[in-house]
Formats: sequence, C-alpha cells, structure tokens
Amino acid sequence: MRAHPMVGDSMIALLVLLIDLSAFFVVQAQPDGTVHGWQVTVPVDIAMVAPLVLRRKFPLPFAYAVLVLGVVHSALGPGLAAALTSGIAVYSVVVYAGRKQGAVYLALTLATSVAQLFFQPRDEWLVNLIVSVLVLLLCWVLGEFVGARRAYQGEVEARLHLLETERDQATRIAVAEERGRIARELHDVVAHAVSVIVVHADGASYAIRSKPELAEHAIRTISETGRDALGELRRLLDVLRGEDDDEPRVPQPTTADLTELAESMRTAGLGVDIELDELGELPAGVSLGIYRIVQESLTNALKHAGQGARTKVRVRRNPDVVTVDVNDDGAGKAHQLTTASAQRPLSGGNGLIGMRERAHVYGGTLHAGPSPGGGWHVSARLPVRLDP
Repeated sequence: MRAHPMVGDSMIALLVLLIDLSAFFVVQAQPDGTVHGWQVTVPVDIAMVAPLVLRRKFPLPFAYAVLVLGVVHSALGPGLAAALTSGIAVYSVVVYAGRKQGAVYLALTLATSVAQLFFQPRDEWLVNLIVSVLVLLLCWVLGEFVGARRAYQGEVEARLHLLETERDQATRIAVAEERGRIARELHDVVAHAVSVIVVHADGASYAIRSKPELAEHAIRTISETGRDALGELRRLLDVLRGEDDDEPRVPQPTTADLTELAESMRTAGLGVDIELDELGELPAGVSLGIYRIVQESLTNALKHAGQGARTKVRVRRNPDVVTVDVNDDGAGKAHQLTTASAQRPLSGGNGLIGMRERAHVYGGTLHAGPSPGGGWHVSARLPVRLDP
C-alpha cells in the first residue's frame, strides 16, 4: 500500500461504501424485504466515496468535491458516507495541502454541517452537532500530527542529502588534491630519469667504439636510473590503484640524498657544485619538497643549459627557514640567456608549477627566472617548522 497508495485509498473508499450501504439497507428495509430509494442512494454513495481514490494526488479538488457531494448526500437523509469522507477530507487537506488550506476547509465544513443540522429534528440537533464538531476536530489534530511528522522526515532527508553531497564533494576535492600531488611526483620522477637516460644514451652512442669503458659505465647508469624510476612509478601507481601488497616500497628521498642526487647529475654530464649546511631534523614533507625542488632545477639545467654548463646548489638553514638556491651559468656564456634560459617560461610548465606548489603547500615561497649574467636562477624558502 505504501508503494501504491491509490490501491490503499481504493480499499478505504470501498470500505466506506459498504458501511454506508449496509446501514442504509438495514434502516430502510421494509417488512416485506423491499428497500425504497436505493436507485438514487447507491449512485450518490458511489459518487461520494469515489474521490477518495485521488485524495493524496489532488487533495484540494477531492476535498471540495466531497463538500459539495456531502450536501447532496445529506439532502437524501443522514448517512455515514458523508461524515466519514468529510473527516478524511479534513485530514488529507491538512497533511497534503498545508495548515492554511486545512483551516479554510475546516471552517467551510463546520459551517456547512451546522447549516444542515437546522433541517434535522430538534431532539437530534445538539447531539449531531457535538459529534460532527468532535469528529472534524479529531481529524484536524490527526492531520496536524501526521503533517508535522512528514515535514520533519522531509527536513531530515534534505539534511542527509546535503550531508551526502558535501561528503562527496569533500571526497572529490581530496581525491583531486591527492592526484595532483601524485602527478607532480610522477613528473619529477619521469622528467629526472628520462633526462639522465637520454644524456647517458647520447654519450654511450659516441663512446661505444672509441671508449668502450665509458659506454659501459653510461649504460650501467641508464639501467640503474631506469630501475629506480620504475620503483618509484610502481609505488605511485599502487597508491592510485589503492592496492595493498607485501612488496617493499621505495622510501621517499630526503635532504640526506642531495649529495647522491648531485653525483648522479655529474655522471649525466652536468657540472654540479653543492653546498649544504647542517640541516638537522626537518619535517618529512619539507625535506621531500627541498629534494624535489633541487631535483627539478638540476633536471631543467641538464635539459636547457647546454653542454658544459655548471650549476651551483646552496642549501642553507637558519633557525626558522631553509633557503634553497640553484644557479646555472647557461653553458658559461652570457649570450646563452636568450637561447637557453629565456626558452624556459617564467610561469608555465609543469616543473615550475610543481616546484611552486611544493613550496606554497608548506607556507614557503619560490622564485625562478633568468639570471642577470646569463643562465637560470631558482630560489626557494621553506619554513623549518610547520604550523599545526
């Protein structure tokens, strides 16, 4: 009946019809078994209860149809159908149309009932008036209760829907942020590894005949770099897939790995001078951010600064801030500013965007651009302590 309310209302209408017709035939039956007036009463009773089927979908048309038909039904004589359907109509208007419409309809129904009682015998007038008023008021109170409960349920459902929507939005935002972070990680890993591999592959192709030992060393470096890159890629892709396995994961690099990073870049053909203060204990995210900023800067220098370029890396720490400076000389020629450094955009590119986001996420700053004497300069400042 909840899934198909019209079926339930049809059963109510049929029950009211049977009750009213049974009372009519019992009262009007003659000693010889004949019943007078049933040809009119039965169609009027059917018309009286028929609108009950549509009381939920069209509460106001149903109610005013009952009000009009109730006057006709009462003109034929007292009956239960008019009283029952009037009470159901008051209840339905309050629940499905609202309190204001219900109050107007209740007033009209009471006025109509009082008017009809004047045509009834005096000895029955007061009793019928009291019964009619009590029945209608009871239906009003029941409608108020059910209507308030429906309104409360509607508000609860709306709040639940809003909470689910906010939760879904928060989840999507968190997923987008995590994917952005992983995308930056992938860019750093792939860009660095591919740059090193390409440089060593070029060197190996030139030295394979004249200096086989150098070619062998370059190929070994390519193999090691490829394995390291695959290990990090596998770790990041496992995070994207959300898979748990027992395989050991490659640990995230930290500032302690900067010397090893500089050595690998020297092997790739980029001259790197590195100066490191005693950095001490740093938050894991800040330490990783410093490493990635230096890695990206050296990778860009390897790709853009040209053969024979030299890069100087300085990482200094004071009590509150770690400062990172990476300068390349653009192959040591000032005119390279227009041919190499200037080709690197000031604000575009995933590498520069990723470095800036890494600095900003920890409350730091990053500036990158061409140096006055040629080459490229990257300067970053990251806090030593993160605010809770």
